[in-house]
Amino acid sequence: MLSSATAGAKEEKVAWWNKEWTQRQTLTFDPSAFSGAAGDATVLLRVSDGSVFSSAREDGGDLRFISSDGKTELPHHVERYDSLLGEAFVWVKVPEIKNDQIFLYFGNPNAPAPGKSENAYGKTLAAVYHFSEAGSAPADATSNGNTAAAPALEADGAIIGSGARFTGLNTVTLNATKSLAWSAGGSATISMWVKFATPQANAVLLSRGENAQAFKILLDNGVPVVQSGTTRSATGNPLAANTWNHIAIVAKGESLTIMVNGEPYGTANAGLPALDGPIFLGAVTSGFAGDIDELNLYNTALDPASVKLAFVSQSGTEAALKLLSSGATEGGEAGGGGMWEHLRLFGDIANNMMFDGWIAIGICVIMIVVGWTVAIKKFVYLNMIEKGNKIFLAQWKSLSTDITALDHSDSASVNSMGGVVNEEDQDLMKDSPLYHIYHIGAEEISHRLHKMSDKQEGLPGRSIQAIRASLDAGLVHENHRLTDGLVYLTISVAGGPYVGLLGTVVGVMITFAIIAKSGEVNVNSIAPGIASALLATVVGLVVAIPALFIYSYLNGRIKNVIASMQVFIDEFVAKMAEFYRPKNEI
Repeated sequence: MLSSATAGAKEEKVAWWNKEWTQRQTLTFDPSAFSGAAGDATVLLRVSDGSVFSSAREDGGDLRFISSDGKTELPHHVERYDSLLGEAFVWVKVPEIKNDQIFLYFGNPNAPAPGKSENAYGKTLAAVYHFSEAGSAPADATSNGNTAAAPALEADGAIIGSGARFTGLNTVTLNATKSLAWSAGGSATISMWVKFATPQANAVLLSRGENAQAFKILLDNGVPVVQSGTTRSATGNPLAANTWNHIAIVAKGESLTIMVNGEPYGTANAGLPALDGPIFLGAVTSGFAGDIDELNLYNTALDPASVKLAFVSQSGTEAALKLLSSGATEGGEAGGGGMWEHLRLFGDIANNMMFDGWIAIGICVIMIVVGWTVAIKKFVYLNMIEKGNKIFLAQWKSLSTDITALDHSDSASVNSMGGVVNEEDQDLMKDSPLYHIYHIGAEEISHRLHKMSDKQEGLPGRSIQAIRASLDAGLVHENHRLTDGLVYLTISVAGGPYVGLLGTVVGVMITFAIIAKSGEVNVNSIAPGIASALLATVVGLVVAIPALFIYSYLNGRIKNVIASMQVFIDEFVAKMAEFYRPKNEI
């Protein structure tokens, strides 16, 4: 592959092909991806670059491919172009695959119709079936016009776009034509992509002729087999189920060679029979159950490098990306991308905003500011709480083995949990709700022990219940602190869309009222007002959607903190009842 410096130098030397096309990309070939050399090949380009779809015509009709000389237009065929999904499959005929570059031009809304798509396929191809037709018979992409006799079942999500699905009981018939005729011992190549779910015995992929003149391509329990008359190829390793595999049969003289995924797989010592009848894909009995895509019928025997090139080009793997890699978009709006164009459109829409729409947007902005302020403060507060809780629980674990070791009448002893917590950790624990509840419990124990010290040791059941009530009150107080301010987020969630919708409805009403008054009814008079009115709803949703996610996240964390406080209160009361039992209960 050319280095970036070399590629840049080469691009600078190539003049712009046509100024009516505003943008171009450099496509670089690397023949080492298939370890060979091939000429006059049709390769697949998978287009997914957003800059192409944002600048090219909606139907891809302005795509042009220019050779490395910057002048010669290369034939191409657009199999699928979906600007909404950002996906396109384009077949380009290249005279020779070598360390070289071609150029993809686009960005001409007034471009004339491209040349005939069948020119993208060489004379060695008798028929090419992409199976991209929905509800109609599979069409031959070459100039031979070998359209199938009837529609095929469509299989979405094939190796390249859509494919043909076979149930084991259906067939696709390719009518007998002169371009599809075979001579005895002649040269031909059949290639296809195949995927099956369950191995079958002698499942028929393709067949032609009968009895001693029969020719078949089979999958025998996942093993590709070619059969001419009664002669079958040797058995190899089975293919993996639910995986796309490229199978090619190369016929030359008295030899039939099977290649799987670009590599030799097996041979049969037999040649093609003389056949000019129809070709069948699948079969009514012992038929193939699975998917087939990209069936190519050649009237010549391809060399191994050409078969490997076909596999690599169509596979969509890293090797395919290495074979044909695309550079950055240059010229015109290059580098800006579709996102910036959309942002500029928002600016144009805002310029047409009416006063009532700005009021709705202003209210939404206030809700955003208030809601995000609350959210940020709550994030910081919860992080401090969780850090303090973690330190407190680590110390409580040792203290809870005997809480009588704590001098409840000494505040220093309570703060340091019996002298085991240093001042730095005490500062961190000050934000811990568990530490606050622990203080409430310690104060209540100290108060009651002081009152009852002259009468008896320990705490009676009624005192423990009273202390628990104080702890529960502390829980409620901490709960209020945790949830304080969340109401502003719920207001944003519930109110943002309604405020935006109100602005939209009022804007639409005013727009139609203006149209009715002026009597002007056309797209240019309606569209700006409607677009600016809808902007209010967009802003309302921008308020509500993040607020909803933030509220759900914060509410979940708060519930966890409250649950930990409830567990701590239960444990504290249990330890208190255990270690401060009255003597008469021992």
